[in-house]
This record gives sequence, C-alpha cells and structure tokens, in this order.
Amino acid sequence: MYHLRATSGLLLGSLSFPALADSLPSTEEMWRMLKAQQAEIESLRAQLADTTERVEDTVAQVQATAEVVDQQAREASHAGDTRIGGYGELHYNNLDSGKEIDFHRFVLFFNHEFSEDIRLFSELEVEHSIAGDGQNGEVELEQAFIEFDLKDGLSAKAGLFLLPIGILNETHEPTTFYGVERNDVESIIIPSTWWEAGGALSGRAGTGFSWDLAVTSGLAIPSDGSSAFRVRSGRQKVSEATAEDLAYTLRGRYTGVPGLELAATVHWQSDADQAGGDLIDTGLLLSTHLIWSRGPFTLKALWAGWEFEGDAIEAAGGDRQDGWYVEPSFKPVPNLGVYARYEDVDGFRTADGFSQWEVGMNWWPHEDVVLKVDYRDRNNDTDSGLDDKGFDIGIGYQF
Repeated sequence: MYHLRATSGLLLGSLSFPALADSLPSTEEMWRMLKAQQAEIESLRAQLADTTERVEDTVAQVQATAEVVDQQAREASHAGDTRIGGYGELHYNNLDSGKEIDFHRFVLFFNHEFSEDIRLFSELEVEHSIAGDGQNGEVELEQAFIEFDLKDGLSAKAGLFLLPIGILNETHEPTTFYGVERNDVESIIIPSTWWEAGGALSGRAGTGFSWDLAVTSGLAIPSDGSSAFRVRSGRQKVSEATAEDLAYTLRGRYTGVPGLELAATVHWQSDADQAGGDLIDTGLLLSTHLIWSRGPFTLKALWAGWEFEGDAIEAAGGDRQDGWYVEPSFKPVPNLGVYARYEDVDGFRTADGFSQWEVGMNWWPHEDVVLKVDYRDRNNDTDSGLDDKGFDIGIGYQF
C-alpha cells in the first residue's frame, strides 16, 4: 500500500514539473521586467522630487504672502486709530460788575494709537474766540504727550500734560461739572487748567488704589507788578519756559468702593519763581478731595493750600494761600441736575479773598450737550466794593 502511494506521487510530480517550468518567464524576460520596473521607479522618484520642490516653493510663497498680509493688517489696524474730538462752551454773565457774552473755549482733540501699547494724546484750544495782537484770546496747546504701556497696571508718558491735581484739572469738559464757570478754588489756588512738560509714571496697586508720579517744568511766580505772588500768574504754559527748577507731583487715589473717590496730591518746587534768590523759595501745594455718589445724590468737596518760603512773599503776606468748597447735587431724572456750592478762597490779592454761594441747574438734552444756568453771590473778605452777584447762562458740548 505504501509503495503504491509513493509511486503515484512520483508520477504526479513528474507530470506537474514540466507544466510549471513551461509557465515561468525566461531569464531574458525577467531581466527586461526588472529593467522596466527600475525605470518606472526612477521616473516616480523624479516626479516625487519635482513635486516636493514645487510644494516647498508654494509653502515659501504662502509664508511670504502671510507675512505681507500680517504686516498690512497690523498697519491697517492702527492706520484707522486716529480720533478727533473736542469740546466748547459759550457763557453769558449778568453780574453787578458787568454783563458779558463770551465763547470761552473751543477745543480740539487729536489722538492716535500707534500700537496696542503706544498712543498720542493732544489738545489744542482757542480761548475767547479770537487770538492775536490786541485780542482777548489765546491759542494754547494744553496736551501733547506719548503714553506707553509698560506692563499691566503700569504706564509712562512724556511730553506736555495736565498735572494730576484736584477734580477739574484733568477732567474739565463742560458736560462733566455744574456751573457755567469753573469753581474759583480750582482756578485761583489750583491754577486750572494747569499743564507742564516732563515725564510721569502711573500705576495701580491693589483693589481700587492708583498713583501718579510726575517730574515736570514748574511755576515762575512773579514777585512784582500787578500779578505779584499770584499763583495763577506763574503758569509758564511751556512756552520757552524757564526750567532752572523742576517740580515734583505725587498723587494717590482710591476708588475701591462703588460711588466713592478719595484723592490727595503733593506738589513741590524748590524755587517757585525760577529766579534763584530769596524773593520766593520753596513752594508746597497740598490738595485733597472727595466725590461720593449714591443714586441721584452726589457730594463733592475739595481743599487745596499753598505754603511758600521766601523773604519777599512772606513780607507781603502771600506765603499761605488756600481755599475749599463743598458741592451737593441731585438729579431727579437722568438728564436734569440741580446743585449748590459754597466756596471760600484766601488768595494773595484782595480780589482773591472771598466767599461765595452758588445755586444752579444743568440740563442735558443729549449726554454730550448741556445747558446751564446759575445764580451766585460773592462777598469779599476785606473790600465790600468787590462784592458781586448775578446770574450766568451757558451752553456746552463735547464729542
């Protein structure tokens, strides 16, 4: 049985090997097939290299285009960030001392954002409608500074800017305060609007606390003439200003409670007349204020006082000059407000020593437009001939 199976296997094998041999390609045919496959592989390699090169060129072009587009986008994002604004106010004064109508201020803002961290602020003003030789008005540059964001909560600025003192000096658009005329304490003691040139740092520290530190040009208070020892007359307005002696200003402000603002400022100058003698030496200004808003009620209060050293100013009795005011107000509806203000001023000149009551009303037909009317009664401290009373009407706007 075993022999039969083996014999059968041999017979089948002998029959199948020739058939298989006949079906296999010859050596020559296999060589031709290998050469064809090699040629095809080389062709595919060449196509792949060409495709890779084209892809790399395309990627480079896309990257270059993306960089150009990104640069154009950055430029376009800030090219449109130039903003124009401004404010103005017209006053009519009907007082015992005289009647007058005056377009007191016309102001334009030109601001530009160079980048997310660098921006320009500027403010150009025409006072009393017309300026020039023999005219009442002036053209003034009140702000022109560059501000830099250094990091979160810290910024710096350099140029010409408003000093961080009081309530009105930095924020004085007519829609933001009561009364046709600005209060006298912040005009005589804090000589608003008061700007200087230099540099400043501003920062935030903790919840609701902020600070400002400025090193700037200073006052040059005259020591003779009709304006002698008057602080307001010492503003140089950064017009070829004498800079023999710089001034230093530090303010701290707290707004951590909703509706509350508390602030205090120290301003110091070692030679307040820039003359280097003994007529006026050091000048120290302290100022503090409170703003408290609760629903329709707001209370503002401010005190500011100067202390000077120097033989001439002490002999003339101008070494201490100060003033204060308190102003409650009430808005029964959002676009109508009434107020009362009492202020007491002790400046150097006789005309700058007085107390005054004032009551009035503001109406905002639009949030950026205001109509004002007030009545005031001034009592001079030493000369009743300088007493004054009457009413004022005004209109103001901002945009």
